[in-house]
This record gives sequence, C-alpha cells and structure tokens, in this order.
Amino acid sequence: MRAQRVPVDYRPRSARLSSLSAVTGLNVMSDPCSFSSFTRCVTKHLNLHLHLDFDRHVIRGRVALTVEALEDRFSTLTLDSSDLSVVSVTANGQPARFSLGPKHSFKGTPLEITLPFDLSRGQHVIVEVTYETSPSATALQWLTPEQTAGKKHPYLFSQCQAHHCRSMIPCQDTPSIKHTYYAQVSVPKDLVAVMSAVRDGQEVDPQDSGRIIYRFRQTVPMPSYLIAIVAGALESREIGPRTRVWSEKEFVDKAAFEFSETEAMLKTAEELAGPYVWGQYDVLVLPPSFPYGGMENPCLTFATPTVLAGDKSLSGVIAHEISHSWTGNLVTNKTWEHFWLNEGHTVYLERMIGRCLESEQFRQFKAIGGWKDLQDSVNTFGANNPLTNLVPSLQDVSPDDAFSSVPYEKGFALLYYLEEQLGGPEVFMGFVKSYIQRFAYSSVTTEEWKNYLFAYFKDKVDILNKVDWNAWMFTPGMPPVKPQYDTTMADACNALSQKWLQAKDQDLNSFKRSDVKTLSSHQVIEFLSLLLQEDPLPLTHVKKMQEIYDLNAYMNAEIRFRWLRLCVRSRWEEAVPLALKMATDQGRMKFTRPLFRSLHFNSSFTRTKLHITDLHVCFYRLFYCFFCVFTVPLPFLPFHFKDL
Repeated sequence: MRAQRVPVDYRPRSARLSSLSAVTGLNVMSDPCSFSSFTRCVTKHLNLHLHLDFDRHVIRGRVALTVEALEDRFSTLTLDSSDLSVVSVTANGQPARFSLGPKHSFKGTPLEITLPFDLSRGQHVIVEVTYETSPSATALQWLTPEQTAGKKHPYLFSQCQAHHCRSMIPCQDTPSIKHTYYAQVSVPKDLVAVMSAVRDGQEVDPQDSGRIIYRFRQTVPMPSYLIAIVAGALESREIGPRTRVWSEKEFVDKAAFEFSETEAMLKTAEELAGPYVWGQYDVLVLPPSFPYGGMENPCLTFATPTVLAGDKSLSGVIAHEISHSWTGNLVTNKTWEHFWLNEGHTVYLERMIGRCLESEQFRQFKAIGGWKDLQDSVNTFGANNPLTNLVPSLQDVSPDDAFSSVPYEKGFALLYYLEEQLGGPEVFMGFVKSYIQRFAYSSVTTEEWKNYLFAYFKDKVDILNKVDWNAWMFTPGMPPVKPQYDTTMADACNALSQKWLQAKDQDLNSFKRSDVKTLSSHQVIEFLSLLLQEDPLPLTHVKKMQEIYDLNAYMNAEIRFRWLRLCVRSRWEEAVPLALKMATDQGRMKFTRPLFRSLHFNSSFTRTKLHITDLHVCFYRLFYCFFCVFTVPLPFLPFHFKDL
C-alpha cells in the first residue's frame, strides 16, 4: 500500500498553538525568537542606569526589572541576553545565583536566574542586573566624529527591532511583553542624550563633573524593541505644540522645514485612530549612516537624512511612523510571526492619512507602488518561499531573515481587499479604530485579530466566510486577489515612460521640460521606476533626458537614486562617480545596496570609466557582497565592517 502524503500545516507554531489553546483552554503560547517565557512571569517596569563609554564603545549598565510571577512557587526566570558581560544579579537586594546558557545563532544567550526565595502568583520581585555591553552589540552603532555630519564629536544610536534589545539590556526581549521604564543616562558633557521617552531633566554626574546625566520616563507600557537611545552633538527646534526635531546642527533647520506639517499629520491620525497617548512626538534625524528610512520609537521617531528633500515631498515617511503610534506601538504583534499586524495596519493608516491630506487618488497611487514593491520581494525570495507567507513560521528563523515588504504590502492588500468587501474606507476604518481601542496596550495574534474582525462585522459573516484565509495568510507568493486600484495618477507616468521607451533618436526633440514639471515628485519617482523595469535605455536617450529634465539637479533622494541607476544601466560614464558618491555618502540600505548592485553588474564599464585599480574594484565588490548577496537587512551589517 502506497503511503499517503500528509497535508502540512504551514501556519507558524504560535498560530497552531493558539488554535490548540482555544480547544484546551490552556495558554501554551511562546515566542520562537526569545528564551523568556511570558506564561511564567512578565516584566512590568525597567529602571535603567546607563553609562556610555565612547572610548571603549560599551555601555556599563544596571537594570532593575520589576517582574510579576504568573504561577505559584515561582523561583527561576530566564532573560534574553546577547554578548553581555554580567557582573552581578540581586533579587529584592539579596544576591541571586545566575548562569549564562549556550549561545544561539540569533537568539543570543539565555540568562538563567535563581531567586533566593519563592513567589506566589501575582507577587512582584525586583531583579537587578549589573552588566556591560559588547563593542559589537548588534543594537548599538558607535560612530567616530568622522562618520557624523559635524565631524567633531562621536555619536551613538540604537536599533533594537526586532530582537536586538537583549544586546543592550538583559530583558524579556519579546513583543508579547510590555512595560514602562525610567532611565538615567550619563554622557560626556559635550553631548546630548535622548530616548524613546519623555525628558525628565538633567544634572551634572556626581561621579564625574565632565559628564551629564539625562533622565527619561516612559509611562506607557511598550515592548523592549521600542527602547531607543541616541547621544551626540544634538540641537533641537520646536515645530509644533508637542513636537521638536532633533539632529546635528548641520541638519536641524532643514529638518524643521521638512517636518513642519507633523502636527497636521498627528491631528489627522487622531481623527482616524483615536487620541495620541504618548505625550511628546519628536523626530530625530540621524547621521547619514542610519540604514533605515525611519523607526517608530515612541516619543522619538528616528528618520534618515535622505528624506530631507527640501520640498517636503518625502515627509510621508513621518506619516508612516506616526501611524505606528497606534498600530505597532499601542497595539503590537505578539510575536514576529504576526509582524503584518504592525506593518499592514500601519501602511493602511498611513495611506488613510494621505487620503485625508491629499486625495483618494493619491492613496490609490501609493497602493499601486506598494503592490510593485510586494512583487519585487516575492521575486527576490521566490514565489514558493514560506517567508512570503503573510504569517510565516519563524521556528529557528531569525526575524531579520524574514524582513521584507511582504508584511507591509501583503498586509495592506488584505486590509484593502476587506475594505472593498465590507463597505468602503469609512466603514473599514471604523473597524481599524475599534480594533485599536479593543487591544490598546496589549499584544495580539492574527487569530485574535481575525476573531475580532468577525465579531465587529457580525452582520457580514457570510462575506467573511467567503475569504480564502488560508491563501491570504499561510500560502507563499502573491495574494490570491489583485486589487483593482485607480490608475488616474499612474496613467501620466505610464504614458511618459512608454513614450521614452518607444522613441527613436529622431523623436527625442519632441520631449519638453514640461513633461515632468506637470508631475508631482511621487509621479516622477514612479516614472523612473517604470523605466527601470524595462531594458536599459539607449545612452542617447538618457543624455537627452538629462539635457531636458536636468534630473541631476534633483535633491529628492528617491528620484536621484532611480535616476543614477538608470544612467549606470545605460552605461553613461559621467553617472558612475555620482552613483558611487550617493552609495557611500549615506548608508540607507534601500539606496546603497541597489546602487552597489548596479555598479557591480556593470563592473567592467565602471572600472574603465573611473580608471580605478583592481584593489578598488575588489573593495566595492566586497560592499556588493555585504549589501546585495543578503536578501534581507542584517542590523548594521555594513557599518560593523566600516574599518575594512
């Protein structure tokens, strides 16, 4: 008798276990990316004392964790750590035994602590850990003065998402646990420290008059990955009743102009999603080496200086991070397998803000671009790769390896599809707002989200039952349904790109500067993106495009990035040093990796035109490996190799 193939359940372990818990009534949830178990105890508060040592590139820290026992006879707990040197541990002031377990490839090392007493369910204990970080801590990026805009002072910034807080602080490093925190940070007196919290004063360090202690308090419970710290030669400008911009002085006035409409975005988001509960909303523009577009740290959004276009055309990055104040920070995915709950809803809310401030056609136009980004990610990973599931399994998979536009754009596509089925944007935004109110201050799974969706639309269950949930959530590749977006704004981009693609040399004089002057910055980006999807343009066409449109003069990084790639693909020698300059003047992986990839694929051409040595060719090919071979961003990968 032939063995029958048993159907495989591709849902992540947490989804399968939550289904089991619904049947058994047992809470058997766990986080495959964390050693800590949130079924036995939860952290309620952190009290941090951090001493930043810029000479040794380490933080000397002391953290007091207020931990609540969730079971009787509780006497041991496990914290996440990564490359930390633990000096001592106490529990309610009494010495506690501790040990570090074996190192895992991406989860770090479990810090096992034995309390000198037992706790009953509901009792609290203060566990204090004295420790020191490693110079290679994955959450921390130490910059020399030469790597900053000012070139005079060192700089530190952190990036804890997804599971890197454990390299900065021993903690229950899982998004399933939320806690408040208080921090005191000692830095050299020439520097300013800010954190993802409200500022609470400063004083001269009593242990060293050459240092300042900055204090911070975060009273809204939040997951560990949102703890953020920055120290540098920072200045700030007030741009609204609850908003300041922070950066080095070289960027601060540009940032104040670029983000001057932040308060309008905040008010629009509040009208859509409910009150903003975090108090302050500041924006910090990091040095050019910051590898991401932005990071939604509460009270202190991080932003790349590449969004400083001079015309506010890239301030949409801030709309995305503002939206995270509700979807991601207030309501959080319980594990990284449910990351789409953070990002899909945030993209949806971001585009609803754009709808309110711009138009419905603008929202549709951005959705078209998002669909293309999703297609690119699926092509990169492979259509059968389970990491292109909306809800992937991360058992023995690093969250960094799963990072792509899939949770963002596949998540948005699902929400937009549901919006169309259930009554339109106003009706579905009502659900999103209710979902936020229902799960505020907590962490949720996809199953909990889906159950609430069915409860909210209880009169439309027949519609929801027709949705192919398995295809949307647990099947790799593109979504089962392609939304029919309004193409009004995209049509002009398509028409102009086709005109260039079909033009012969004798047709080039028919193009006029008004071709792009009538387009918005977003449309120019789309126009260039469409050209990049086709075979390289003839060099004569690219040169004519520069002559007519003067695209070299654009300071918008999104436009410049695409234009330079277009030029390199067409083998225009004058563009090669410009592309290499953009690739090395900033570290945003979205730009740097594709630029190096383009230079690599045209290596014989670029080598000839730059007249560079074999060593230099090897050098940027080395960068090609770091930026391009890996299909997902590894935190600060290129910058840990900055001395090569």
